[in-house]
Order: sequence, then structure tokens, then C-alpha cells
Amino acid sequence: MKQIEVVAAIIRKDGRIFATQRGYGEWKDWWEFPGGKVEDGEMPEEALVREIREELSTEISVDEFLCTIEYDYPKFRLTMHCYFCSLLTEALHLNEHEAAKWLGMDELDSVRWLPADEIVIGKMR
Repeated sequence: MKQIEVVAAIIRKDGRIFATQRGYGEWKDWWEFPGGKVEDGEMPEEALVREIREELSTEISVDEFLCTIEYDYPKFRLTMHCYFCSLLTEALHLNEHEAAKWLGMDELDSVRWLPADEIVIGKMR
């Protein structure tokens, strides 16, 4: 089975969490924490800063490691390193996602999360 290593940013601000909605592919319209693939030779924290810059045109601080999730999707095995992050700049631009929301902890169940991201939410609670 194909193995994919990714990073995810749990961006926190004023007690809320930033969630993004996929705009493409098999999981279109599902919600996720922003992030992406780790490139060869990259540390996870470096990959996360790069991916957020590419996806959201913003700068983040990688504040604290939360967890690593292993999840078997039908076509690949995912290893996802998750970090709590904060914004260093206020501007956010959706370059790849079709929508985004700031959700309070009590609102996280209001969107349809990707399965691996659901596990992350369980770890946050």
C-alpha cells in the first residue's frame, strides 16, 4: 500500500480552531486541518510552515506537537504529524481550499471531517 507522510496545522486563535474544506479530489467537500506532504529532507515543522505559506499565503508559528496519526485510507496509508500553531500574520487566502471556518471546540462536530482528522479532534478533547 502506498505510504504518504503529511503534516497538519491546528491553528488556534481566540479559543477557535481553523478548519478548511477540500476543493478537489476524491475527498472533495470534506473538512481538514490545513497542511500537506513532507518533502524529502524536510523536517515536519519546516514542511508545515512551507505548506501553510503555499495553501493560505500566511505565516505561522509551530507552537507545540500534538500527535502523529496513522490511518489506512482505501488507497494509501497516511502518517500525519499534527501541531498546534498560531498565526504570525492576520491575512489568510484560500489558494487550494473551497471554504474555511473558525470553529469553537463545541462547533467541531458541525462539519464533515476527513477520518484521520476526526482522530486528531478526539486527541484535542
